[in-house]
This record gives sequence, structure tokens and C-alpha cells, in this order.
Amino acid sequence: MQWRDMPSLSALRAFAVFAESGTLQQAGVALNVSHAAISQQLRQLEAHLGVPLLDRSGRALRLTVEGEHLAQALTLGFGAIRVAVQDLTTRGAGQPLHVTCTPMFATHWLMPRLAGFRQAYPAVDLVIDPTGEVVQLTPGGIDVALRYGHGNWPGLEAEMLLPSPMAVVAAPGLLDQRRVNRPEDLLDLPWLEEIGTNEASVWLRSRGVEDGLKAGRVVLPGNLLMEALRGGQGVAVSVRDFVAPDVKAGRLIELFQEEQGRGYHIVHRPGVLRPGARHFVNWLRRERASTALS
Repeated sequence: MQWRDMPSLSALRAFAVFAESGTLQQAGVALNVSHAAISQQLRQLEAHLGVPLLDRSGRALRLTVEGEHLAQALTLGFGAIRVAVQDLTTRGAGQPLHVTCTPMFATHWLMPRLAGFRQAYPAVDLVIDPTGEVVQLTPGGIDVALRYGHGNWPGLEAEMLLPSPMAVVAAPGLLDQRRVNRPEDLLDLPWLEEIGTNEASVWLRSRGVEDGLKAGRVVLPGNLLMEALRGGQGVAVSVRDFVAPDVKAGRLIELFQEEQGRGYHIVHRPGVLRPGARHFVNWLRRERASTALS
């Protein structure tokens, strides 16, 4: 197809709307432009084609034979486009919105707020996949991931939702008044990790600790990790925001704090989101804004 020989799409659309509505005024209202703009586009279309599309001899504009021919073709063409757009817009609308996050994030941040999303968007079916594993975001699978890190995941869109450093914490009873000045002072204690993560190992290596843990490691779901921490069953590396209430209440002691610049991010594939995912991301942004103001 010689695309350069085709008239502008806006002129063809203006003509199709005029042919459907019958007047310049109604066509202008339908396209949210003035009737003079519609008239100008119709004259430009006639000039491009080199044939009269409108009979202007009477008080009302009427289609010529050539105009009728073009109007019929545009009705078929724009009709096919409309069907395709509707199909693409509604495709997947019946599929639930699929969100993945860690059990810790789901327990401490998402679930206490989720009723607000359900109230705002009751028609959106939602599946929450609480897992510590990094799930691949593929078409037809996960729509939105809530991931902790610096936000530099290649090929994905990421924006900060909850900035928070990591903290190393333990219960006072476990420490038993011991002095903790360096990470090596904790190697003889048991360590707790959330399933699918390796924050403890990463943190120890980042502090130059090469010696292995002498009391072992316990791996468990995030919702159980906090109970184990409070019960003095081990040391853990956790998002500081999630343990801050326990630290403030004296149930836990913060021993070390990790670098700034990390946090939970809203992550999804590049491109246009499905309606449900778009609603969810916008809701997350509003929650971020309201949290920042509180």
C-alpha cells in the first residue's frame, strides 16, 4: 500500500462522522471540534482526492455519488477498526488481576490496605501470589510484581512504592545482653530467612563475613518469620519499616542498618497495562502518596 498517497486519517474520520451524522454541527460535536474545523477537513479531503464529495448547491450539504462511495468504504473500514479495538480492549478483561509479592510485604503492607482497593474496584477479580521467589513477568501471567531492591530490573518498568533500608534485628532474650559491635558477633546465633530469599547471606557477604553460621539457618514463610523473631528463635535481616513497630515497642533490637536507596517497587512489563492492572497501579500510587503525608 502506498501510504503517502492516502489522505490524512483525521480528514477521513471527519468525513465518516459527517456522513453518519448528516450535519457539520453534529459532526463537530461528535469529534469535540468546531463545525468550521470539520468543513475545512472536508475541503482538504476533496482537494486531496480531486473529486467533489459534497453537493453544496442546496441549503444543506449532501453527499455526491463519489461521496456515497467513500462513505460506504469508510463505514466498513472504521467498523472493522472499532471491532478490533473493542476486542483488544476487552481481551483478558475476564482474567483476574495477578499480583506477586513476598509474604512479608503481603502481611505487613498490602493486606491491611487491600480492603480499600476492593471497595474502589469491586469488579476487579484479584489473585495475590505471596512468594519469596522472583517470578518472571510474562504475557498472560503475572500483571504486577512488588519487589524489593534498587529498581534496576532489565526489561521491566519499576517505580518506588515504599523506600526502606534493611535492618538486622533480634529479640532481647536471644541476645542476652551480649555486646554486638560487628557482624561476626552474631555468627554463633541461629539466623532466620524468608522462603525464596537469601537476605542474611547477602548481608553477611556485603559486610565481608566469610565464616559460616555456627548455629544454622531456619527458612520459613514471611508471616511466621516475625513470630519466630519475637520469640527469640533467631537473628534476621528484614525491611526496616516492617520491624520498626517491634523495635519501638522493645520486642526487637535493631543491630545494624543497611544502605539507603532500596525499597519495594511497583514492577510490570513495559507497555499499556490491562484495565485491572492500571487501576491497581494507580491505587498503589495513591496509597504511597497518603502514606507519605501521614
